[in-house]
Amino acid sequence: MKKQNLTLAGVPAILYGKRSRKVYLYVHGKNGCKEEAERFANTACAAGWQVLAIDLPEHGARRDRPEQLLPWAVVPEIQAVYARMQSGWPHIRLYGVSIGAWLVMQALRAEKPEKALLVSPVVDMETLILSMMQGAHVTEEQLKAAGEIPTEMGETLSWPYLCWVREHPLQWHTPTQVLYGDKDALTSRTVMERFRRQSGAHLTILQGGEHWFHTPVQLAALESWEAWNL
Repeated sequence: MKKQNLTLAGVPAILYGKRSRKVYLYVHGKNGCKEEAERFANTACAAGWQVLAIDLPEHGARRDRPEQLLPWAVVPEIQAVYARMQSGWPHIRLYGVSIGAWLVMQALRAEKPEKALLVSPVVDMETLILSMMQGAHVTEEQLKAAGEIPTEMGETLSWPYLCWVREHPLQWHTPTQVLYGDKDALTSRTVMERFRRQSGAHLTILQGGEHWFHTPVQLAALESWEAWNL
């Protein structure tokens, strides 16, 4: 499989597959990187697609750079990458994982990608943040006063982040396939079902699946789902 390292709109990227009119934009999740897209690319490229995978700030080739994984910084980046892609490919689809799925939906809500494949997507960031605050015994008043509060879970709660999320409620209407594990610890079944109703997405639920698909059984189910929904 052909593989090319490049920079698109200032963002490190890898392009998988031989020249095609069809491409997937792959956006990884937390602790991921652009190279993880190679597994999906093996399936997609064999079916005639290319896959363009990017590194989010603080990840992959950007790990030691000053940019931070903040939505007001990442959303314009994804929009710039997508704009560049439109001049090269008439058919663009999306593949998003976890917070990468949320970020790509925030960035491209006004665009018209043909389709989206989302794996364990974060679909209600406000609920997730409020749950983290509850777990850390942090009130909104405390967070507003402090601005940022580190937690024992390794996450830093941020008042500006919470405000941005509330000012940008997720609105998504692109034809979408979602793969969700029923043991996902970040997104409840209730929250995911609400997203399904609001967005019109088709939801596939993997019994015993977790937020991170990593066991042989989970990965086999993931690859089967990908091949079926390309």
